[in-house]
Amino acid sequence: MSRFSYDQIKQNMAELQAADFSPFELLSRRRLVEKLIELSLQGVPAGPPATIAGLKNLASSLSKIDTEDINVVVLGGGTGLSTVVGGDSRSLSWIEDPFQGLKMAFPRTKAIVCTTDDGGSTGEMLKDFPMIGLGDIRHVMLSSIRPQLLAKKYGLDKSGALSVAAQLFTIFNYRFDSKSLTLEALLARKSMTFGQLPEIMGRELLGLVKAIWDNPIFEKALRRPNCLGNLIITSAIYSFHSDMQKVVGPEAIREGLRLVEEIIGAGRDSVLPCTTTPSLLKIRYSNGVVATGEDKSSSARRGFPVDHVYVDFSESAPVILPEVKQCIAEADLIVFAPGSLYTSIVPVMQVPGLSDAIRANKKAAKVLIANLWVQAGETDLAMEDPGRRFYVSDLIKAYHRNIGGGIEGLFKQVILLSLEDIPGNILQSYAVEGKTPIYLDRGKVWEMGFLPIEASIYSNDELVGHKVKHDPASVAQALQVLVVAQDICNDDVGENQGLPDLVQEKISFSISVPCHRYAQIVSSLSKIGIDESDPIVQILWKHWDIPTSHLSFFRGVQYIDKELWGRCQVWDHVYSFYDPADGFVKIRDDMRGSHRFELAFLVALGQSLLGDYVLKKTILPLENNGETLGKIYHLYLRPEPKRQAYFNDNSLTKYLTLARMRQAKGNPSYFTRVLNADEGFTPPGLLFGLTYAWYLDNRLAEHIEYKMAIARTEVSDLVPEQVRTKFRRNELTRFFRQTVFCQNLSTPA
Repeated sequence: MSRFSYDQIKQNMAELQAADFSPFELLSRRRLVEKLIELSLQGVPAGPPATIAGLKNLASSLSKIDTEDINVVVLGGGTGLSTVVGGDSRSLSWIEDPFQGLKMAFPRTKAIVCTTDDGGSTGEMLKDFPMIGLGDIRHVMLSSIRPQLLAKKYGLDKSGALSVAAQLFTIFNYRFDSKSLTLEALLARKSMTFGQLPEIMGRELLGLVKAIWDNPIFEKALRRPNCLGNLIITSAIYSFHSDMQKVVGPEAIREGLRLVEEIIGAGRDSVLPCTTTPSLLKIRYSNGVVATGEDKSSSARRGFPVDHVYVDFSESAPVILPEVKQCIAEADLIVFAPGSLYTSIVPVMQVPGLSDAIRANKKAAKVLIANLWVQAGETDLAMEDPGRRFYVSDLIKAYHRNIGGGIEGLFKQVILLSLEDIPGNILQSYAVEGKTPIYLDRGKVWEMGFLPIEASIYSNDELVGHKVKHDPASVAQALQVLVVAQDICNDDVGENQGLPDLVQEKISFSISVPCHRYAQIVSSLSKIGIDESDPIVQILWKHWDIPTSHLSFFRGVQYIDKELWGRCQVWDHVYSFYDPADGFVKIRDDMRGSHRFELAFLVALGQSLLGDYVLKKTILPLENNGETLGKIYHLYLRPEPKRQAYFNDNSLTKYLTLARMRQAKGNPSYFTRVLNADEGFTPPGLLFGLTYAWYLDNRLAEHIEYKMAIARTEVSDLVPEQVRTKFRRNELTRFFRQTVFCQNLSTPA
């Protein structure tokens, strides 16, 4: 930072603070740092010329802040990170102003990007390539294009740079709409303007594109709904990766990213993956269910707040590029970008060693940019009280719970948009759409040891269209002032009151590299006549929590005509079941292509884990003095040595007990259940299948969701049966988490 501008700002402020009536009082914000940011963003307020003269001088000094030599590290994922770095490069409006944000205010900006993305094209790529998810990296890399670098390498003026950015936007965001698209057909499209790019850029990019069609490893990827930008980056990485069978190593990833950065005019190492080790995101909800996959977290609506988030890596020691640790150590400003709470910052900070590296840097200003809006499935329910709205303090507590060692030393200031700046009619229109802002509880945030900074960091252009979004230029400008203000404004904070106690809980999993799991699914199903195009393959791939061992007793699918469906539907209308006689899942034919097909298949697959556990089952009337009082369901287990099932005697007995079956004294293979005359009943096999589907996605099994809803209720010991019922439901969830899906939780000593 220019010494002149810094000294000038200090002098201007001293003169203003020495006045009998401080002109700072004309600025509406509370704290001095907020007033400085408001002055920079909003300009000098109206007032008597003599009073505002000093503010004009200060505003002029703030506009001359030189941050060219400031080293900035910004961490996050997806849209939030790319927006603050250089604008949302997946939005068509980006091509109108691609050169803004942190990359312009701080030329030494480096982004550390989350790699657990598994949705869309990235998810399709994970089926074929043993490497990290690239979707967020592509997004941020495009946002990192800089006009200075385009001018230096390709001699482009401003107009030429804008044109190139627009062409790169089209190329990198292009998505295949044909499974049989040839290279010639792609290049024939008007949008593929490689020839209009600077000669060297066009030639090098086209070389990476041609390598996609030339390299056999891309053959399957070209038949999937992929994004060309992801394929280009993968092509660059594979130009440095010789062993196609091994997981892509850190050197190939680093050099491949550098190659693309060099071609498109992003700074060297301006975009770095938080780790080069493949990983998966896992979310545990407060009801004990664990769901795997970042994409799934955005669609899951468990109805419970998120308790913990974990990242499971394919290696015991995830690799961090040395450039990542180096840029953190050298940073003067460390920024946590806005974005999805549990799927952007938290996964980055769970890479072992990253949080410690940030804490070790004692010189840097450290800032969290808070999210604007509550996000369904993540921040719509608070842990402390799911019935109330979500606050900034809840955001901070969530980070504290989910980052190893808590948030001590990671950030001190929390910058957020002030709701007072947003017209009420816009907030009302958002409320109609079900969108709720994250509210600032300023006093509580301060007591927790953090400085809340409200600022007008929204886009005025978007506001005209009744949209409230972070504005890259305003965020960058606010952070420029913040860098200066940390040495000038001595704002005190509280003493970490109200932060939850740290529980160093770890979730134990053993995952394979995603593409290896996909190959196992395809291989297992191909042996029983199910090819890769069958929707069952996609169902199994989508539900990461289903281990391939769950296919052990599944021999195939048989579709039965509706008119020939002879199974009794007294207990259900699922229209599927597992037949232990032949190992086939039987599904009524009209379920194919229906929205209920996924449920039908998963229920039957779950039932297959019980295998042929039943030796005999009957329902007999329960009578007394000639009057029928009800029924007794009798269940006899097949002896374990003669049984083909996923579970041993202990696990099976535990499940049947949770299903309210009573084990006979003296005969551990005999279970009964007494039913009242008109009482409904879900047989244990059906209950298992429904609960299996519910655990994977509660939207699939409303019947079980209804049963499990008691877990949300505070039950009273005045009604002991409610307590027992809630306990059974929680234990059933635990059984499925630990025994069925092998998701074991452990707390290290």
